[in-house]
Amino acid sequence: MPAVQIEELRSLLVLGEHQHVTEAAAALQTSQPTLSRLLVRIEAELGARLFERDAKGVHPNPLGELALAASRDIVERYDRLRRDLASALDPDSGTVRLAFLDSMSTSLVPRMLHDVRQRAPHLRIELRQEPSHEILRDLTTGAAELALTSPRPDGPYGWQVMQRQRLALIVPPGHRLAGRRSARPADVAGEDFVTVPPGFGFRAQVEELFAAAGATLRVAFEIGDLGTVEGLVGAGLGVAVVPEQFAGATGTIGIPLWAPGAERVVGLTWRTDRKPAPPAERFRRWVEEAGPYD
Repeated sequence: MPAVQIEELRSLLVLGEHQHVTEAAAALQTSQPTLSRLLVRIEAELGARLFERDAKGVHPNPLGELALAASRDIVERYDRLRRDLASALDPDSGTVRLAFLDSMSTSLVPRMLHDVRQRAPHLRIELRQEPSHEILRDLTTGAAELALTSPRPDGPYGWQVMQRQRLALIVPPGHRLAGRRSARPADVAGEDFVTVPPGFGFRAQVEELFAAAGATLRVAFEIGDLGTVEGLVGAGLGVAVVPEQFAGATGTIGIPLWAPGAERVVGLTWRTDRKPAPPAERFRRWVEEAGPYD
């Protein structure tokens, strides 16, 4: 026998309110036999007689009162769930879950959110700041719907370029290359290097740049935040390759990096094997219209 449905519990509540099959059936705009059969089926499903029948109508017994209280609670919870979901999915005031790389927290993300806020001041945005491998995990589990990351991920992901960041070699003041107008990976081969840990997309890109140039990358320090990478170089602890906007924050000298592919492409990504919620889809369209953010 199929389980009792939400709408059937609503009918049971109406019957409990009117305590008369004919009146309850009229209120539900159904027939008296249909409602009577529904009551019999619910009682059979729950394994208990819930209403006592007499000439004046039907009256809930103690088990019926218990069933009515539970039905009322279930229906109220279900209705609240529907209201909460409708609110969360409203394209103008719902919720968007956006993940992004740490290195974008003070530049790209604030600019994008400013543009979106201008269009949808009531939209709620949940932000997750994390490395690229965690971003992809969250997109898979649904903890994030959209993400700003680099490079473009392989697999079922959409991609929308938001920013192209030129890469620069940064060196501490007084470094032998500080006055150069450009530098190649080979110019710092064998020097102490500061970068992000393995597993980060940017680390893989830097390693590929050096490998393509036949240069040795000798990593002395690893830290998952590019701002801290720049600070370590400023303290004289090595050299680094970073997006050029990070150069100079702590007195480092930025030198344009001359190498094929010496730019980081940042994009908005999402899963293409599922339909995005209306707020996320509208967010994506808005930033597509506003971008790129070079």
